[in-house]
Amino acid sequence: MAGSLSVDLVAAQPRAGAGGRLIRWALLRLGGVLFVLWAVATVTFFALRLIPGDPAEAILGGPGSQASAEALAQARADYGLDQPLFTQYLVYLAHLATGDLGTSYALRESVSSVILTNLWPTLLLAVLSLAVALAIALGLAVWATRGGRVGTAIGSLLEIVAAAVPHFWLAISLILLFSTGLGWLPPVSVPGPLGLVLPVLTVAIPLAGFLGQVMREALLDAMDSPFVLSARARGEGDGGVFWRHALRHAAIPAIGLVGWAFGSLISGAVVVETVFARQGLGRSLLNAVQSRDVPLVIGVVLVVALAYMVVTTLTDLADRVVDPRLRRS
Repeated sequence: MAGSLSVDLVAAQPRAGAGGRLIRWALLRLGGVLFVLWAVATVTFFALRLIPGDPAEAILGGPGSQASAEALAQARADYGLDQPLFTQYLVYLAHLATGDLGTSYALRESVSSVILTNLWPTLLLAVLSLAVALAIALGLAVWATRGGRVGTAIGSLLEIVAAAVPHFWLAISLILLFSTGLGWLPPVSVPGPLGLVLPVLTVAIPLAGFLGQVMREALLDAMDSPFVLSARARGEGDGGVFWRHALRHAAIPAIGLVGWAFGSLISGAVVVETVFARQGLGRSLLNAVQSRDVPLVIGVVLVVALAYMVVTTLTDLADRVVDPRLRRS
């Protein structure tokens, strides 16, 4: 009886230790998220204040509104812009702590409602672009590693070209080819699947170039690894070694880059949503910066930063699922 009890206690210790590590990891992640959100809000707030111009003019319709001095003074008083800058910052942080993102200067709507309206189109664009980028990167990596010298040279060249193409140039080229030249796809984003093809390709192709290079190097390393030699010694063929062992190893660095890729997708969405006249957070952010709509800019940036932190957390969890070494550590 005593022996079985001691065995149970010994077996429970690793489980308790694992649970404690998980709690510490979760608390560190939560603290990191809060710190990043505070830092993003602070930097964005003061950076927008450094832009030349009067925020009160943005509230009254921009510099072209020709608002009177009395109207500008009243707008500053209504929005607290007549207070010292640091006081404005503390008041804004207090509102953020309660979940109040404020009211858009230009749109006269709550920032939360504007973000909710534009969040889904951007998320849809980002998720589809990431899926297409991973598929293209996998195809390029497989071609570069299994196509011989010619395949390696062509695949590597395509990866470099894809990674170096700017979003705006690629968007214009795709419009000229598939819309103006061939007439297959609409030049602007329209409702339905056809309206997503060109925006998704514009965001996905440059990202696929980066991911393809990483996956190709990981595949080449995996093919020379001891576990591949062991699999071949057990009689497994080249196809089984590649698809069952090497490809899983190559997926680990690609998964690790998904968080960075999400940030790249959001930055690409600003260009793509503007070129293709597509609704989304990127286009809303660009318009808000141009009109000095401080609450909307900070709200959009905070949501993007929060989404980035969530994606990186999920990426870390996926790494632990794919790589047993991380689970043991």
